Amino acid sequence: MKFYSMLVVLCFLISACNTSPTGRRQIILVGDEEMNEMGTQTFIDMKSKTPIDTRPNSNSYVKCIVQAQLAVTTDTTGVSDWEVVVFKDNSPNAFALPGGKIGVFTGMFSVAKNKDQLAAVIGHEIGHVIARHGNERVSQNQLTSGSVKILETLGKPTVAGALGMGAKFGVLLPFSRQHESEADLIGLEIMAKSGFDPRESVNLWKNMSALGSGKPNELLSTHPSDETRMKQLNSAMPKAMALYESAMQSGKKPNCQM
Repeated sequence: MKFYSMLVVLCFLISACNTSPTGRRQIILVGDEEMNEMGTQTFIDMKSKTPIDTRPNSNSYVKCIVQAQLAVTTDTTGVSDWEVVVFKDNSPNAFALPGGKIGVFTGMFSVAKNKDQLAAVIGHEIGHVIARHGNERVSQNQLTSGSVKILETLGKPTVAGALGMGAKFGVLLPFSRQHESEADLIGLEIMAKSGFDPRESVNLWKNMSALGSGKPNELLSTHPSDETRMKQLNSAMPKAMALYESAMQSGKKPNCQM
């Protein structure tokens, strides 16, 4: 009986396997429709609690970058229309949620110093969504808790954390180092294909690194160190530059200005 139960579980896990955009095998237990609903509700909650920047220049700037990148992005999670909001928050941060929800904090403008650097940030966040990283986190939680009811397992206050928004918006930590590294590479490809200079992704992390010390050691953190991220991005740069040059030749030159 025990062997039979293990066999059933194995078959279930095999049927739940998915492949990320980089070819990595994933365990996905939650339907895209349910994840998109979670992301939408979380975004609605955040908009009700966080001031929104309604300035035309900042909104047109961010939306110009997002639209250029979505034009070259393959998304299989069932999102037909992405929503972009600029939030009044001095934190150098941005996020994207299942359901096609993108948030950029005004504090990011002082760190991402040009359109290409901001494209690296936004491409990275889009990468989290199209690679179903939030779904993986929720699925992992289900496997460890034995529950198939998301809100019952996590509770509404922690859903934002499960989707990768971090300790500020939920009690769970942000995405894992594996997810962060994968999103970096996906974002690098997206920005290059859409006509943003991929070399600026490395400069972005130089800026992030210069924000200050006090960051935890990489081995004690869920995130790669800034140095590791830059090394990984540079390793992938030859392919990204080829994509960028092809995009430029085809006329993709996004004129996004603040």
